[in-house]
Amino acid sequence: MDLFWLFFIFAFLLPMFKQKKLEHERYRLMRSIEIKRGSRVIALIHRQETFSFLGMPIRRFINIEDSEQILRAIRMTPDDMPIDLILHTPGGLVLASEQIAHAIQQHKAKVTVFVPHYAMSGGTMIALAADEIVMDPNAVLGPVDPQIGQYPAASILKVKEQKNINEIDDETLILADVSEKAMKQVKNRIKKILESKVGAEKAEEIAKTLAEGQWTHDYPITCKELAEIGLPVCGKLPEDIYKLMDLFPQPMRESNVQYIPLPYKHQKN
Repeated sequence: MDLFWLFFIFAFLLPMFKQKKLEHERYRLMRSIEIKRGSRVIALIHRQETFSFLGMPIRRFINIEDSEQILRAIRMTPDDMPIDLILHTPGGLVLASEQIAHAIQQHKAKVTVFVPHYAMSGGTMIALAADEIVMDPNAVLGPVDPQIGQYPAASILKVKEQKNINEIDDETLILADVSEKAMKQVKNRIKKILESKVGAEKAEEIAKTLAEGQWTHDYPITCKELAEIGLPVCGKLPEDIYKLMDLFPQPMRESNVQYIPLPYKHQKN
């Protein structure tokens, strides 16, 4: 029985020790990046992680707690110190995303957003608020068109446009009214974010493209497409950003992808 309880306690505590070790490695690498770049590093990285021996994953997205923490980090940063924000997120609450975007714009020193893989929806809004966006050549952003419940606002408005109003039920008409307001609000927000960077006319054009439902909400906007709409943001990410991403693992399970995890050099025959 003593061995059983020792094993049980060990199995219970081991994941906690592993998590603490992982957090220490993250802070160490983040501090290294800060020293190299003379900045404060903030990581907004949404993965699924296991925190206990039960292995229960926690789904993550941008929420109010995220905005509170980022706003606090920005307040703790001197006005003349640059901020490097590492973004990896599927999006989340509009309120939280807009708060973060607004705080980034208000910071007096340069804010750089690094996107190693993807920053969708609210993540795209946050990225656009930065002074500079640096993306991996294969990374993507996403549309910022608002979603009303389980439906895109643009699609709800199309129902109102295409059907006789007498054939539309009251609930759909209410949703259409909310959709129109939501789309206008998001479009105006993106326009204000971009005006100082690309000018009012171009900002209006980009905001319309991103917010009015040209694509489905989960459409990945590639580097080429971003350049075409006036956002040439892809470049070379610092190697330390990829190393930091490795310290935010997915839940422990057998990977579907296998390769020898070493960088190769070109070999001559």
